[in-house]
Formats: sequence, C-alpha cells, structure tokens
Amino acid sequence: MRLNKLSLSLVCTGLVAFAPGAFSAELAAGTVIDKSNIDKVKADTFEGKNIGGMIPEKMEWQIKNHNLKLTLQKSTPLPIDAKTIEATKKYAADVKYDAAKNEVSGYKAGIPFPAIADNDPNKAAKHMWNFYYASPVGQVMDFPKFEFLLIDGKQGLERTQRWSLYRYFHKNRTTGDAVPVDGDGKTFTRTLLFANYPQDIKGIGTFTIRHDSAQVEDQWVYIKSARRTRRLSGGAWMDPIGGTDQLNDDIEIWNARPSWYKKFNYVGKKHILAVSDAKVAWDDTKTDQAQRYPTIDLKNAPHWNPVENYQPREVHVIEAIAPDEHPYSKKVIYLEASTPRIYYGEAYDKRGDFWKWFNNTSRALKGADGSQTIISSQGHTIDFKRNHATIFVNHGTARTNTNLRAKDVDLNRLEIVAQ
Repeated sequence: MRLNKLSLSLVCTGLVAFAPGAFSAELAAGTVIDKSNIDKVKADTFEGKNIGGMIPEKMEWQIKNHNLKLTLQKSTPLPIDAKTIEATKKYAADVKYDAAKNEVSGYKAGIPFPAIADNDPNKAAKHMWNFYYASPVGQVMDFPKFEFLLIDGKQGLERTQRWSLYRYFHKNRTTGDAVPVDGDGKTFTRTLLFANYPQDIKGIGTFTIRHDSAQVEDQWVYIKSARRTRRLSGGAWMDPIGGTDQLNDDIEIWNARPSWYKKFNYVGKKHILAVSDAKVAWDDTKTDQAQRYPTIDLKNAPHWNPVENYQPREVHVIEAIAPDEHPYSKKVIYLEASTPRIYYGEAYDKRGDFWKWFNNTSRALKGADGSQTIISSQGHTIDFKRNHATIFVNHGTARTNTNLRAKDVDLNRLEIVAQ
C-alpha cells in the first residue's frame, strides 16, 4: 500500500496528536495542585519540567489521600557562603574516605567531597557525608525558642510544647575570626535540647557530645523527679524525643553519623517540588491557632499539612539502610544538589512498609557578618501508622550566634536551665 503526500501528512499529524505530552501545558506560578486536579496536570510542565516527575510517589499519595496541596513558585538559587567555598578549596584535599568502614578522616571545614564522580561507587555515602559535615546551618544551631505541635489526624492540634536547641560545631567554623577547628579535633558537636513549656515537661532535656569518629555519642538526660542528670546508653541517637513522633535520628531529617548506618544506595538525580523559600512559620502575637501558625492547615483534616509555595529543586535521592537495632529498616533521603540540604525523608518499618514522612521547609538567612546560612523554618514528622504528626515550628528566625561558645553548651548548663 502506498501513501500519497496528503495521507502521510495526516498520519504524521495523528501521531503527534496522540503522542505522550501532546496536550501538556506549561503551568503558571501560583497554580495549586491538589487531589481534584493532580491526574490532569501530571503531564503538564512547570519551568519546562514534568509535573508528575517532580512529585515523589509518597507525596502524590498524600495529595490524593491526605489533602496535601502544592502551590507552585518560581525557583530561585540557593546562596552558598563565600567562606564555605574558600574553606572547601583550602581543606578538601586533606579529606580521606575509607570505603571499608564508610568513615572519613582529615576533615576541617567546607564541603568534604566537592566533586563526586557519577561513576564513583561510594557517591551515595559521600553525598551524605557532605550533608553531615557541611549542611549550611552556620557554625552554631541556635534555636532559643521553638515549638513542637502534636497533631492527631482526626482531632487536630492536641498540644504544643516549647523547647530550646543549641548545637555548637567544633568543626567547619568559617565565620568571623574563628579557626576551622575548635579544640583537638576529636569532638564534632555539643548539643543542648530541653523543654520549657508546659509545666509537666519543663526541665526535661539532654546534653550530647558527638565525637568526630565512629564512636557513639555521649549523652546525658536530666531526670526531673530526681533533680539530677543520668548518662544514657550509646544507642540514644535512635531513641524517641519524649512525647513526639521524632527520633533523635530525625532531627533535621538526618542526625546520624553516616558510618552508623549499614550502607547507602544511590537511587538517582531528579527535580522535585520542595519548599526552599519558606514563609515565617510562627506569629506569637496571635491567640487564634490558625493565625498563630499560618503555614500549617490546622482547619482541615489531617490538620498537619504545610501551607507553602513549592519550587523545582534538583536533588540526589539516596537510600540509607539502617542498623539492625534501629526502629527503621531504611530511610530515603531527598538531598539538594547545589548545597547539602535535605528537603524530604521517608522511613520504612522492619517489614519494609512505609511508616513516616519527613518534610523540612527552609529559607536562606544572612548573618550580621555577611555569612549565608539556610535554616529550617518548619519540620513535619508524620507517622502514618498512628495517624499522628509532630511539627517543629521555628520562632521567626534562628540566630547565627557567633558569640556562643563551647563552654555555653555543657552538662552544667543543662542542670541550670532544667531547674
């Protein structure tokens, strides 16, 4: 059978018309994706990127079954601190990776592995080490006032807790006149975490020293009833944070030394929709709960969804296999490609079933000295087995407090603030 030119043209036109994506559209900023339209817009694009490809499977499941809504926002570049770039050039060559132990030595400051080859068999682990050492939070994590919101998926907000968190980094000290390593190089961080409100938990807290080695951290807890501190076992990094849905390992989605996990698998590199230009998450001048927490949909079930704008971000997707004694079998991490910052995490139980979803919204913050950091504005830990969530809400802006010293973060300080 022979086709004339007209017939051939019609056939070609038909093929184009029925080709995948033939009817796709470029969505505008401000478009809201929800359960009513997600199947219609998955073939569309935003900033030239396929919508369906930018929504992880567990996120799409939440849109369809748990009322999650995404408002599209144009993407903006994340700042990278000039001192971090300088330190990376100066010190990265000193960093050594031991694949057999999944351990790192020689780290001082900056990003330890700035150029990871695509064919590097250890690239997943190295990306996680980049986050562990060089997440752009500055040389301290200073949250003098933040809240945990405890939310039942049916009943709504149950209670709020007010906490403080101080973390002093002994390494990667790049701001001001700081030397890159404070001390003998054996300590990585010192952390104080304690509750301020309500009265029944006021004084509960921990002090943690994390070594810069595979050695498990030293941790002490203040026992309110005994009015004294007690040292915890070396596995405390996997324990729950009292009364919440979070483990210590879930702070900032990832809070473990990478060598404590069995192994890492590199899943791939892709664009996702995430919140990297978050709104201020807390207005404590308001008494109405919905106005007090404007970035959380407290009015509509399941009462824990963020009210935010989502922009395309390129990420590394990494699977982390947990140790046998860990409550999780694995975590899946969505790590920003341009600077080591985690947006999402998935936790799976011992049977391999999906258990928890982690979502950190973040925004850039410029210090008084010109340093660039990226802070968590809000963090969602959603336990889908319990139909319950714990939301970390930052009060306005965290401080990049360069006046905080190691002596300000110690066991004696925990005993003082716990009284």
